Amino acid sequence: MTTDTARPVPVPGAERTAAAPGTAATRLRRLLPGPAPGANGAALYRRWWLPWLWTAPAIGCAVVFGVFPFLNTLLLSFTDAKPLGGAAGFVGLDNYTRMLGDSDFWLATRNSVLYALIVVPLMVLLPLLLAVLVEKNLPGIGFFRSAFYTPVLASSVVVGLSWQWLLADDGLVNTWLQKAHLIRSAIPFLSDSWLILLCAMGLTLWKGLGWYMVFYLAALGNVPKELHEAAAMDGAGPARRFWHITVPGVRQAMMLVGTLTGIGSLRVFTEIYMLGSSTGGPGGADRTLPFYIRDVGLDPLTGNAGYGSAVSVALFVLTLGLTLLAQRLTKEDEA
Repeated sequence: MTTDTARPVPVPGAERTAAAPGTAATRLRRLLPGPAPGANGAALYRRWWLPWLWTAPAIGCAVVFGVFPFLNTLLLSFTDAKPLGGAAGFVGLDNYTRMLGDSDFWLATRNSVLYALIVVPLMVLLPLLLAVLVEKNLPGIGFFRSAFYTPVLASSVVVGLSWQWLLADDGLVNTWLQKAHLIRSAIPFLSDSWLILLCAMGLTLWKGLGWYMVFYLAALGNVPKELHEAAAMDGAGPARRFWHITVPGVRQAMMLVGTLTGIGSLRVFTEIYMLGSSTGGPGGADRTLPFYIRDVGLDPLTGNAGYGSAVSVALFVLTLGLTLLAQRLTKEDEA
């Protein structure tokens, strides 16, 4: 008994459709850049502009709130524009020449750089030590992780007000020290220029420890436990295992934390404002570059938006230099 081989039933017009490469859809597909020649399925209908359509909102926000303000600041730095608008005249490099001879500018630059030099190393190391302490799964360890992270959730203004109350001449710290007979007179935490700067650094560290602790907790999860076990069997103590296993294992995270902290330290404003009042310490001695930009560029009566823009460009160059330095150190470590 023989069976007939199944043959496909011809569809009327199929030969005509297959042999008609000149249809409107085919001609349109050839005109518009699209998928690769061998594409099939949904890729046949995917246009070259479709990815740009999805990213258009993000690109638009970046241009409106990032690129345009930067270019506008750069242009304003060559003018004598006023904060409240009005006619702005072109002054060339006069703002930059004035900036290089301005002692207040160099004082603000010193404070910003000093802030970064002290805060960055501490912020790189202290959260790592904190992460090592809370990494182990011990009973109740979740409470301590939450407690260390709580300052991150608090507003900078609220935290600054709390520190004002703690560090005032009649605040909790001075009152406790006097009652304990450790000091005779109140320590001028909020009136001495150097103490204000150091207290602001302490506030930045206290508020950022929990945030960067999370970074290190994620990085510590990628360090092989077998290395610690092998080193412990060879007689290495906790300190040696930390420096020779933990630190190399989280080096990339340390570079990231250092870069982010450095940028944030150069842009610090709220801590100085809350602890040193609106003047930035006695006589403005604790003003950082963002604080100085506000004073010289945004004052509605005496401000010069052009000069403030020039100082902003200097702050950008300083931040960019720090970022490039961090990237170079990262590449050297990878090599």
